[in-house]
This record gives sequence, C-alpha cells and structure tokens, in this order.
Amino acid sequence: MNFDPLYNPYPSRRMPVYAKNGMVAASQPLAAQAGLRILQQGGNAVDAAIAAAAALTVVEPTSNGIGGDAFALVWAGGKLHGLNASGPAPRGISAESLEKAGLREIPHYGFIPVTVPGAPAAWAVLSDRFGRLPLTEVLRPAIEYAENGYPLTPMLGFLWEQEFQRYAGVLKGEEFRSWFETFAPGGRAPRTGEIWRSPDHARTLQLIAETRAEAFYRGELAEKIDRFSRQYGGYLRKEDLESFRPEWVEPIHIQYRGYEVWEIPPNGHGLVALMALNILKGFELTERDTVDAYHKQIEAIKLAFADGKTYIADPRSMSVRVEDLLSDAYAEERRRLIGKTALEPLPGRPPGGGTVYLCTADGEGNMVSFIQSNYMGFGSGLVVPGTGIALHNRGANFTLDPAHANRLEPGKKPYHTIIPGFLTKGGNPVGPFGVMGGFMQPQGHLQVVVNTVDFGLNPQAALDAPRWQWIEGKVVEVESTTPAHLVEALARLGHRVRWAMGSGGFGRGQIIWRQENGVLVGGTETRTDGQVALW
Repeated sequence: MNFDPLYNPYPSRRMPVYAKNGMVAASQPLAAQAGLRILQQGGNAVDAAIAAAAALTVVEPTSNGIGGDAFALVWAGGKLHGLNASGPAPRGISAESLEKAGLREIPHYGFIPVTVPGAPAAWAVLSDRFGRLPLTEVLRPAIEYAENGYPLTPMLGFLWEQEFQRYAGVLKGEEFRSWFETFAPGGRAPRTGEIWRSPDHARTLQLIAETRAEAFYRGELAEKIDRFSRQYGGYLRKEDLESFRPEWVEPIHIQYRGYEVWEIPPNGHGLVALMALNILKGFELTERDTVDAYHKQIEAIKLAFADGKTYIADPRSMSVRVEDLLSDAYAEERRRLIGKTALEPLPGRPPGGGTVYLCTADGEGNMVSFIQSNYMGFGSGLVVPGTGIALHNRGANFTLDPAHANRLEPGKKPYHTIIPGFLTKGGNPVGPFGVMGGFMQPQGHLQVVVNTVDFGLNPQAALDAPRWQWIEGKVVEVESTTPAHLVEALARLGHRVRWAMGSGGFGRGQIIWRQENGVLVGGTETRTDGQVALW
C-alpha cells in the first residue's frame, strides 16, 4: 500500500504510528492499554481484542456494555473468519401483541426493544477457538478498572453528561432506578477527571471469566436477568439466553481497485458499504477534495442505503440474495442512475436468485476487527440490579410493518448497524478497519476505503479527513472542517447540505495495516479519546 506517512493535511496533524510486535487501536486509552498488556503477557491478537472489548464495557459505558452485541472479523491461519454474535428477539414477543397494546413502532427504552445480548458469548467463543491465554487472565484488566475505578477522559465525560441529561428526561419508572444508581451516583453524571467505579460490574466480569460466559446464559446471571425482566413485564427469559449461540459466518466481499473489502453478511449492514463501493468502482476518483468526488460518493451511498433499508434483515427473512445485490450487473444498473445532480434515492430491483470499535494485530500475523454496542448510548436504560449489566435496545431497529423483511418476530434478529471491516490484497491481509456510529458506519467505511485506496492517505490522515453523512432524501451533513467551496458546489448540484455542529455524529474509527515487511502501521480517531497502543 502506497502512502506518504508524513502527509496529513487535516487539523489533528497527528502522524500514523509503527510497531513490529503488536498493536491495539481503541477509542479509549485504557482499553488500548488493556489489550497491549495482554499481548505483552503472551497473548495473541484475539486475546488482546477480547481484553480491550471487555475493558471498553467499563471505560466507555456510554457506547457499549456487557448487555450488548458484538461482531468480529479475525485473520488467523491464513484465512478470514467472521463471527456474528448478535442476539434475537425473545420468543415471547410479537408484533401482533405490541400492536394490540396500541404501539405503532418499537420504543427505544424499556424492555420491549431488549434482544438477547451476544457480547459475552462472543468473548468466550473467540477465546475458545483462537485465544492463547485463559479468559480469567484476559478479562483481568477490565475487572481491575471496574473494581478500582478510573478517571473519565474528556470526550467520555462530555458524552456521559449528554446521555445523562437525555435519560433523565425519558426514563420514568421504577425499573430504571438501577441505571441511575450505576451510572449517575449522587444524582449526576461523573465528570471529566473524576473517578468512577462499578463493583457490580467487576463481579459480573469475574463470573463471565470464570465460567467462560456460562453464568450469563445458563447460570446465576441469567437467573438475575430473567427475574428482573419478569418483575417489570419484560419479554426476555432465561430460556432465550440458554438457547443463544453466536454464529460463525463466511465474510462477504467485493473487489475494489485491486483490493478485497470484507464485511460481515446480514443481518448487519456492512452490505451497504460494499454495494456503494461496487457502484463507485465504475468511476475514476483522482482527487479527494473535489465536488465530483464528494458527489459520486454521496450518490453511491444513497442508492446502497435505499436497497439496504429495504432488503437487509435476518437472512432467513430476506427476499433477495446477497450475491445478487453485490453483482457487477446490478452495480452497473444502479451506477447509471448517478448523474450531474442530486437524486432522490429509491430501492432497486436486483435480479432474483452508541458503539465501540477496536482492532488488534500481533507479530505472528493474527489480526482482529471487532465491534460491540449497546445502541443509542447506554442502551435500553435498564441495568440488571446488582450486576452492572446495561441491557441493549437493539430491537428498536425492528419495524411493525407487516410487509417489511425486518418486521419483528419471535426469535428473529434485527437489522443491525454495527459492522467490522477488513482489507486484503491478493488474498493477503492488509488489515482491520472500522468506523462506529449507527447509520454512519457504512458511510465511514466507504470514506476510509476511498481515502486509502483511491487517494493514498496514510491511516491517520484517512481517519482525520473531513467526513460527510447522508441523512435522508437529498439531505447531507458535513463537518465544519469541510472546505466551504465544496459545500457551495454541492448545493448547486441539488444537495441540501447542512453544516454539523461538532463531530459527534460522524463516527469514530481505528485502522491497522500490515506492510509487506510485516511492520504494523496504525491510526486512531481524533474525534474521541482514542489511542494506538503498540509494542
């Protein structure tokens, strides 16, 4: 991969970092250090990823938790492996019962949107298949952070206060009391530089480590989750937890200008990023900061999302095949819709047939792209009393529309927004990448790949470059660092461009590439408190 390590024209002026023996890139320095600690104790990249992921449930609870989902792409043994650890809707819930109760859409808070959490199972199966160290040792840094406490970093403090204000306004009911006791001790959010600790969280992590997550799905923790759900009329039961198993899946990919771009197949929407890149590869993108480059990327992602929001669901419910959506013929059909002005995106007809991201690499060639989330910040607003387990609200992505593939059904997985990415060339690993942030994620993946492959930016510059985000219709938001002349030019093409205040909605990413000589080079997100820990 050709790029200039000294070239970063964007505001951070941060340079990429290099290492030989190992690298962990995460949105929180303490999580990155947890992964590095495990590497230095003899663990591999998978052990380091689990350590960082578990630590992030403690040191960045505003975006993920023990009660969330996870996905991973793992390069090991000369092959890329995919893990889908997203959980289904409880067996006792149905769209019909919610409609009879007067609901027209899935609420964001409370027990209705709670699906089976998959993150603890992800840690256990990754450790079983690829890990080298005992899970008790791998989770030790996270347990210590929870037991002893840690000081909040600036972006974490900002997000925590923001989420507290939102939750204080919407969480009304006795079932939410444990959330405030856990995350707002003393009646307010902890502030930047203050120490926050969660002994309940530490005990739960210890139980997960000692039982390899059995306690969460078939033991003491499962019983507590079941009891809490029953007490307040929830749908999640111990039987739902007992029957859950993460799925090993075959990653999907496209060819893009000599590289292979990989994603997890549906129910995640990594497919959207691949469809957009498949459309884009028919155009020549020579310069980054031009209205033509912006326009074509925006139009491609709009068309891909129109299809993604129509067709992506639990794969058992999808009416179209992934291979048809990724075919060159269909990409050409969609590409022909892109003209000189902004379009109103509509789905095509293919032929029949609050998240955290981290990545790791070790000196042996193993690499991991890992993402986990509670969704919408802290999730459902429910914390299982005495455990520190914040339950996610991923079921909020279901619809009650009887004609839609993503309609809520018992035991069905929802459309999922969290996606890990991976890049290879000629069947050899280049490395993991990702950009978290709800429906920004495929858009972030597209922009990182284009910045890297088309424009030759180094990992740090590829992350620092100003981002845009398609919202709906012809509406596009851009970061304040976007050149004004490009914004004006996009408006002349019919795009309804909005300047965004701050960078909170544009995702937070990490990248690790492996050079041909085996040296690792990484970049971390300047829009958060990220760090690349290396060895």
